[in-house]
Amino acid sequence: MNFVIKHTWDSLPVTHDPVNVKFSPGDGGLLMEVSAPFFNDPEAPSGPPGQPFPGLWDYEVVESFFLDSTTEKYLEVEVCPHGQHLILLLSGRGNAFMQQLPLSFHASVNGDRWNGTALLPWRYFPPGVNKMNSYAIHGSGAKRTYEALYPVPRDEIAEGQGPNFHLLEYFQDFKLQGIMGDDWVQPESDLWKTKC
Repeated sequence: MNFVIKHTWDSLPVTHDPVNVKFSPGDGGLLMEVSAPFFNDPEAPSGPPGQPFPGLWDYEVVESFFLDSTTEKYLEVEVCPHGQHLILLLSGRGNAFMQQLPLSFHASVNGDRWNGTALLPWRYFPPGVNKMNSYAIHGSGAKRTYEALYPVPRDEIAEGQGPNFHLLEYFQDFKLQGIMGDDWVQPESDLWKTKC
């Protein structure tokens, strides 16, 4: 299942080759593959590749969110062209109760593009995922650019509103069975038992 991020957070068309995010069955989880332009702006985070990096959203990243809209419980996955990653489990809008979980993630830069592959373990997903959104961020200062697979419509933007990736009402329908097969049943997760 392939998704292409063609707009900024406020529904303007992107002015570069768009970011692609692909999901497919993985061994014990969902395989997330990113193919994106490499801006190298900002510079790489100071943490080692392959490790969680707090505040990764301040760098060049691609993010995917997986939501149970009935409970507002969701998984946030952030990956970076330099190899760092960040996983957040959230219960309620923007309310992370667990973060910096380990992730099998590898990224490589080839000229002006980068590719990344992450295996998202099933235990990271809340039960009942039915919505998702994906985002891309790059640039520094006034050139900071926020892009969204499902952006905020132009006529719904309030005066002075800025990008906010936790506007869950703009997430769109998404079923893991669409990738894994109609008869697939999501494994139970120990991480969500106390939050369900």
